[in-house]
Amino acid sequence: MRHAHKLQELIDRSKLVQPIRVAVVNAAQGVLLETLREAVDLGFVEPTLIGESKAICDLAALAGIRDAADRVMEAKSDTAAAAAGVTLVREGKVDVVMKGLIHTDTFMRPLLDAEHGLRLPGRRVSHAFLCDIPSYSKLLVITDAAINIGPDLNAKAQILQNAIDLCHMLGVENPNVAVLSAVETVNPAIPSTLDAASLTLMAQRGQITGAVVDGPLAFDNAISLRAAREKGITSAVAGHCDILLVPDLVSGNILAKNLEYLADAVAAGIVLGLSAPVVLNSRSESVPARLAALALAAHIHHRSAKIVGPKATPVEGTLQCAPQPESACCPLPR
Repeated sequence: MRHAHKLQELIDRSKLVQPIRVAVVNAAQGVLLETLREAVDLGFVEPTLIGESKAICDLAALAGIRDAADRVMEAKSDTAAAAAGVTLVREGKVDVVMKGLIHTDTFMRPLLDAEHGLRLPGRRVSHAFLCDIPSYSKLLVITDAAINIGPDLNAKAQILQNAIDLCHMLGVENPNVAVLSAVETVNPAIPSTLDAASLTLMAQRGQITGAVVDGPLAFDNAISLRAAREKGITSAVAGHCDILLVPDLVSGNILAKNLEYLADAVAAGIVLGLSAPVVLNSRSESVPARLAALALAAHIHHRSAKIVGPKATPVEGTLQCAPQPESACCPLPR
């Protein structure tokens, strides 16, 4: 990768461990197959290409993958391809699922299925972008920008804990978390400021563990110590963030894509909280971002057995999870 030096280190580490077996759901996409060819050449991925075999093989030939026919699993529809990816994980034949040329809702539906998917009891499913931004000194996690549409306070706490655990797996022992809103003061007219203040207190009282949490913070205060000082804000997090917790999916998605397209960031997308890592980038994503996401999935797969997950907490509220209702995303206690 030309400028994503911090993510390149993750890729370099992935080459030193056993290759991950990846089920690629609807692999008939040129840029995706170019990514997989590079990952195979680097020696850290062994892909199974799910979808319409002729289309995959034709594009694979153009991408320089010579043994594509031996890697293809036929599926006549996107729905069938997504279901096949889940089945391969459940049967222990692959370690990771990767989104190809398929809509996110179609891709995620079988993964989130309560009986036949990859759900873990008591775990919230969430998404995180691991961003390499040239103007920022370290990797930055943005969550949740793809799965949880309008999380309530309890859902945000679980989303945040997933992101904290991800940072721990990446070697960040005590990550700094900024809980974002439009302003840095608590304002009852802006519900996200109330959530941010509550999450800060929850972290102080041990309901959220393993991180320094502060909020509400506006984006400039979170990312720039100078901006925080100019506004008279005293914060251990300002200017040193490892995680940005956004108010909702819309704001997170806009922020991540803004950084990617206007600030030359590379964003590796991953789904957390399932029984296997799930690579979830945009269908228009670049090769470097997809390659970095595969390296992140490899790192999570090899580290997950060494990490003890957070304790399950009761789930209450009105979160909606795309494309499933809350009961499918994080089951209510019975």
